[in-house]
Amino acid sequence: QVQLVESGGGLVQAGGSLRVSCAASGRTFSRYAMGWFRQAPGKEREFVAAINWSGGSTYYADSVKGRFTISRDNAKNTVYLQMNSLKPEDTAVYYCAARNYVATTIADEYNAWGQGTQVTVPS
Repeated sequence: QVQLVESGGGLVQAGGSLRVSCAASGRTFSRYAMGWFRQAPGKEREFVAAINWSGGSTYYADSVKGRFTISRDNAKNTVYLQMNSLKPEDTAVYYCAARNYVATTIADEYNAWGQGTQVTVPS
């Protein structure tokens, strides 16, 4: 039901920072838990970060913990992923996803997906 559009990807040198955004359509954004996932060439889609509907709980993959921060602005129907200290291994297409209320780390449990935004960190 919800429509998601990612933006903000690009090419960033190792050690740099980037913030990607996910804009959601509709008027019920606050009821959705939001997740960020990424998929690199030849690899399965992997969990990156998630935030529950209230914003009170966040979850991170071990590989990004301490470097990435997920946040949301319900007034703007937008979720963000701030990525710091980027590494070449972070290169992937980043997708946002939505489900009702409770955040999970499992991609199959999300119901709506954006088209993704490319993040490239050269070696």
